[in-house]
Amino acid sequence: MTDRKAELAANLAQVEERIASACAAAGRKREEVTLIVVTKTYPASDVRILHQLGVRHVAENRDQDAAPKATACADLSLTWHFVGQLQTNKVRSVTGYADVVQSVDRAKLVTALSAAAVRGERELGCLIQVALDAESGERGERGGVAPDGVEELAAAVDAAPGLRLDGLMTVAPLAGEYAGRQRAAFDRLMEISSGLRTGHPAANMVSAGMSGDLEDAVAAGATHVRVGTAVLGVRPRLG
Repeated sequence: MTDRKAELAANLAQVEERIASACAAAGRKREEVTLIVVTKTYPASDVRILHQLGVRHVAENRDQDAAPKATACADLSLTWHFVGQLQTNKVRSVTGYADVVQSVDRAKLVTALSAAAVRGERELGCLIQVALDAESGERGERGGVAPDGVEELAAAVDAAPGLRLDGLMTVAPLAGEYAGRQRAAFDRLMEISSGLRTGHPAANMVSAGMSGDLEDAVAAGATHVRVGTAVLGVRPRLG
């Protein structure tokens, strides 16, 4: 085993133990929570090692990094998640490799994703990104739609050819009433998810929690956690 593979295996084991412990504490089954490893800034070689170690879900947030990496790993059985703020001029590229876009936050993006998915003869999973720091009608500092805009956007996704409404995503906000209150933020996301599932029962995916707060997300009921640093290490600086 190479040094890097041993390092990643040890880190994965620690994260797995954290998720398992959080599930046990919340009275949940371990299989109710899917680990997505955020591989942004790391090379395709790390993605290959992660696949060897059993990882099947990976996430990227910049198309210019993700597209060549996905191509280099096209022979692997992986589900690719796009989690960054997405500009419409990058949509055609992203729909070429992403299986799920977790950062859907405006109608214009829905229209662009739908057109690209139909053109590529693909079905693209979509999560509505909820900004818990946004006022009504506004977008959040880190992207996302205000809670009162979720239903309208979800209906647009649900009606769009080539798109599948999978659920909701959030990033714990740095400002507003939920700043520093990750558990409260994730509890609020679960409330919004419950409301969404009334009209869209299949939209049951809830993506929340990262390296520092995955336990809070699991306790609240998240179905997917997005972990980067705790698996791959401190990210190299982008020059």
